Amino acid sequence: MTKPLVTILDDEPEIRRMLVDVLEEAGFATLSFGRARAFEAALAKHTPDVCLVDLSLPDTDGLTLVHRLALEQGAIVIIISGRSQVQDRVTGLELGADDYIIKPFDPAEVVARIRARLRNTKPAPQAGDTASFSGWTAHFDRYILEDDTGGETPFSHAEGEVLRLFLDSPKRLISRTQMQESLGGAASESFDRAMDVRISRLRTKLREDPKNPQLIKTIYGAGYIFLGDVSWA
Repeated sequence: MTKPLVTILDDEPEIRRMLVDVLEEAGFATLSFGRARAFEAALAKHTPDVCLVDLSLPDTDGLTLVHRLALEQGAIVIIISGRSQVQDRVTGLELGADDYIIKPFDPAEVVARIRARLRNTKPAPQAGDTASFSGWTAHFDRYILEDDTGGETPFSHAEGEVLRLFLDSPKRLISRTQMQESLGGAASESFDRAMDVRISRLRTKLREDPKNPQLIKTIYGAGYIFLGDVSWA
């Protein structure tokens, strides 16, 4: 079985070495980088399962890089940063990161969070990577939404987690608590705001009327319901 690949981008050599050691001992393959340019060049040759990204980088803005990774890569994106303010965490999650770990951290926590995120990316019970609904086809293997004319719109890994959750349980109420349990986030204001942003972006990509969405309905005080008929292939 191929080992999951974790790429590490952090300009501190000690942190890179520590993460490489603990992750390889835990059964992961790793590639580590101290500069964003080398990291991005490697992505042209390798397809990581998880990207660990520090925000304080010498040659690029970490948040911009996280946003680009979330849109263009199928990898799970986990921020590792010394920025501990709530707003920094919220911004990182809103830009598409799947998780946020604050320095200093316990290396075992990083391993546990990576494993939890990888468990959450298992295929849907219908065993497919493609779902059709209401004139749309979601390709989870390519992170693409295809409309009935063949037009394609990319979605991020984080948005895909939420979309798959809806498509797995159409026409059923999904509460905030269920979302938190299914997606592995910690119950918090930042988690709630991140979910709001992801759902808003999904509605935009599905061309929903923001004042009267027809597919993803908000049930105020209770959660959300996805109203489309779904078939998996």
